[in-house]
Amino acid sequence: MRSRSSADRLEALSLQIERKLQKALSSNSQRPQILQQLFADIALKVDDRARDAILSENDDVIAPLDEREGGWLCFYEILANHFVRVPESGRRILELIVQLWSQSFAANIFSLLFHKWLFEAPFDGKEISLRYSSALVQGATNVFWYGYRDKSQTLFFFSLNDHISQNCFFHRIDIQTNTRHFLSLYRTPPNVHSSVKQYLLEDVALIPDRLSKISSQAGRDLFLLLSRFMFFYDQDHLLSSFLEHFPTFPNSFLVGGPSDYFVIELTDQLQKLKIEPVLLHYLTRMTTLQGWELRMSTSTRLKACLYSFTSPGGPTYPTRAVRHAAWNTLDFLFPVGRYPRHVISLFFRLLYPWYWPSSCWNFVMTCVMTVYYYILNLLASSWENLRRPSQQRTHSE
Repeated sequence: MRSRSSADRLEALSLQIERKLQKALSSNSQRPQILQQLFADIALKVDDRARDAILSENDDVIAPLDEREGGWLCFYEILANHFVRVPESGRRILELIVQLWSQSFAANIFSLLFHKWLFEAPFDGKEISLRYSSALVQGATNVFWYGYRDKSQTLFFFSLNDHISQNCFFHRIDIQTNTRHFLSLYRTPPNVHSSVKQYLLEDVALIPDRLSKISSQAGRDLFLLLSRFMFFYDQDHLLSSFLEHFPTFPNSFLVGGPSDYFVIELTDQLQKLKIEPVLLHYLTRMTTLQGWELRMSTSTRLKACLYSFTSPGGPTYPTRAVRHAAWNTLDFLFPVGRYPRHVISLFFRLLYPWYWPSSCWNFVMTCVMTVYYYILNLLASSWENLRRPSQQRTHSE
């Protein structure tokens, strides 16, 4: 393999994917497992040996590793660019995926391998466009929400053995593990030169010509999906442009404008999250919403969502860090009624007597640390004041 060119190795890799799909078609009993294994393979991090073997030196579409968040490169990124440059190589795989549309992982595989091909490779037929666009959005939703099963220490390019693939899996979901495996599907990693686009967000949703290639319903679903993960993938600086390109929904007169749809999707996302670092990341980013004009129902929904994270116990069971972050965000976005909210929250805390010891302990420790840092600052300022006269006398002499 090392004597082959990069294009030949990518063709060999495409052939392995094609064989996996053919095996899934011929085996009814093992079809879900085979597709799940294939999805794990293409989402796997590229090993150093495989990266040097299959990555072309002239490939300016793939961002360098030193410019990537986490410093990893996944197989689906290389394959997606390869299928755009060599559409014939991907058409064989695409025909097999179409025959497996009803399987759960078929749309996931399609979204990873052909999210660029759908917009950059020419094809005919409105019916095909509708089918592919629906599969793209559904697959991307599954990828961001349900993730994949990662095989640790297994190299896809050099070993595709079934006895290896059937074992040693563990769930790996970006939003559940606070990782960025599927970052390039949503956007290109930061600090990359301008020729590389942030794909589903900047290179599809914000370009009307490309967005028109998919159905209107798929476009609306795509914007709703991007709304849920914009803060997670640190793209809040594109919020104004994103809302300007927001499509029109049939029930807009009942729900509101683009900002209302964005906040509704965001609140639904928050209520499903249980991972502390991810929740803290979202709550910190939500300060961007200050000054937005929202409908009363949307504003109330946002307040209720944030308030649900300020109290211990069910149904959310937030940690102390999440509760404080939710209070800070709630007070920042809705300063009116701040003190009555805290008073009401204090009375509700009395309903949880098992939290009293920890609350008292945290209160005492906070007071002790405040006094401690106050004394340190006082000593430091006194020492600085004592040094200034001696320095002035030295200079005068």
